[in-house]
Amino acid sequence: MMQKLQRFGAAMFVPVLLFSFAGIVVALGSLFNNATIFGSLANPTTGWYKVWDTISAGGWTVFNQECLLFVVGLPIGLANKSRGRAAMEALITYLTFNYFVGAMLSHWGAFFGVPNFNKIQITANATNGGLTEIAGIKTLDTNIVFSLIIAGIVVYLHNHYFDKKLPEWLGTFQGSTYVYFLGFFVMIPVAFLTCLIWPKVQLGINSMQHFIVSSGFVGIWIYSFLNRVLIPTGLHHLVYIPFQFGPAVVAGGLQPYWLKHLTEYAASTKPLSQIASVEGFQLYGNEKVFLVPFICWAFYATAKKNKKKQTSALLIPAALTSVFAGITEPIDFTYLFAAPVLWIVYSVMAATMNTVMWCFGLRGLMSDGAIGIASMNWLPLWAHHWHIYVMQFIVGIVFGLLTYFIFKIMIEKFNYVTPGREADDEDVKLINKKEYKEKMAQQKAAQQATGVDANDPYIARAQAYLDLLGGPNNIEELSSCATRLRVTVKDPEKLGSDAQFKANKAVNVVHHGKAIQVIVGLDVAQVLERMQSLMEKAGHDAKVSQEQDTEVEQAIGFIDLLGGRDNIKKLTPCSTRIRVEVYDPSKVADSKQFKDLGAHDITHKDNEIDIVIGLNAENIIDKMKENM
Repeated sequence: MMQKLQRFGAAMFVPVLLFSFAGIVVALGSLFNNATIFGSLANPTTGWYKVWDTISAGGWTVFNQECLLFVVGLPIGLANKSRGRAAMEALITYLTFNYFVGAMLSHWGAFFGVPNFNKIQITANATNGGLTEIAGIKTLDTNIVFSLIIAGIVVYLHNHYFDKKLPEWLGTFQGSTYVYFLGFFVMIPVAFLTCLIWPKVQLGINSMQHFIVSSGFVGIWIYSFLNRVLIPTGLHHLVYIPFQFGPAVVAGGLQPYWLKHLTEYAASTKPLSQIASVEGFQLYGNEKVFLVPFICWAFYATAKKNKKKQTSALLIPAALTSVFAGITEPIDFTYLFAAPVLWIVYSVMAATMNTVMWCFGLRGLMSDGAIGIASMNWLPLWAHHWHIYVMQFIVGIVFGLLTYFIFKIMIEKFNYVTPGREADDEDVKLINKKEYKEKMAQQKAAQQATGVDANDPYIARAQAYLDLLGGPNNIEELSSCATRLRVTVKDPEKLGSDAQFKANKAVNVVHHGKAIQVIVGLDVAQVLERMQSLMEKAGHDAKVSQEQDTEVEQAIGFIDLLGGRDNIKKLTPCSTRIRVEVYDPSKVADSKQFKDLGAHDITHKDNEIDIVIGLNAENIIDKMKENM
């Protein structure tokens, strides 16, 4: 279940990537049409105003059509194959769903508790009695919630029925048409249940919004902590997306709400805590600007003397990327697996810093790095709210220094293997000129043989990872999530060293027996695509997709954590548990490693181990037996 949620969260991230750019465009339009800054030049009758208003209108595309964006984006991340067709199927099915909802409410609105459906006129920036227009369809305002639900239903239908072979005389209805045919009739009961239930859910959402807004600093801290600490699991998308783009606090999401009122906030002399009281949940860009650079400083300060130069070369660009672009993955995954306690400390410090800033009155749209924060906050609002931003910098620097000293003390006290503290034999191996020429000649020959473009920025890494994974013939399954390659190999002994992966721009490598995770970064999709192409051209038929058989991965991992197949005497399913009798209990890994693979709990009694896994315990045992 955890890995399914991870895939779902990573898939939601596909459309979210567009929001940062669109937000900056809208913010710049608001900034350059701010009469307080540009005076008469920003008069609505000037060409200057009209040009920036036009650019800003284009920037609103992503926000005004976010429901359609999530409907199309989710299948791109979750469909096993033919993702473009899956996106088309999801879009047309979602529109069909809304047509059904609109028609049902038009005819039987009183029965569903919406008696004025035909009388309500949809207007911008209004609640409209819980109604909205999507692609010209008057329907219930289900926001991105039903975008994700309908897209999820279509992805299921697509993955199970897209390839279904129909009789010859029905051949024209195969593929996407068959998926839409099924989706069409599924949408009828879904639309009926939506009309029946959603108006009551809207009342509940309104109550929840009031609770969240009134929960004060406690709600801010919990939200900020979860949004940071859950990043390794990928579940943080499920935390911030309902707030930032969904209805958790305000209709339409906090980010569009802030941008719509940005000009109003810029012109007001009232404190932001009064005029934008609900905008305290989007402050998590502060840790990217203020804390990450100090964490990098702590890593440099604790690095071995002979590795400080190499460490600084790694950390300086990563810190700058975090500060200016708000991308923290290069740092996050560098130490996350080596020192997970530091990740908890970082999450606590980030949540506390954001909460303190909130208590001092900071509000805003601060989910990116300094470039995004400046364009959507500091620049347009500086004239009347500069004092709150001075406070922001003071608090940020203070917490940055605290984080630096805490990290430095803990790294030295507990000897965490953070960047620059690796074993000397893990240094990247240098090769001489002759070896370099031989390696380049082999790579060029391989590229010519497979017909790939040598200038492709991803192809070299794809080829290197294939080689380090033991070659295409050693790969049984290959998939990806938001930033990682997930690989099942036949023989782990054929893998290259972690240092070799890092030499080819991998952030880290996680080993669970035959299940390998290579932390690549945000361009993992491009690298995966090149690897798939290289494998296909090499005539290899390993499964390459976004679909991950989590039970196989867990089963293999449990075998290894139990000391290997030779240490397992007996496997017995017990409802939600896997009961294992082992020969040597000392060879069994600690409970944390089992939990990292999805186990809920572990109990030890002499030679008997109980692994609490859930209702699929029997399936996991079957997979374990298959791999023993």
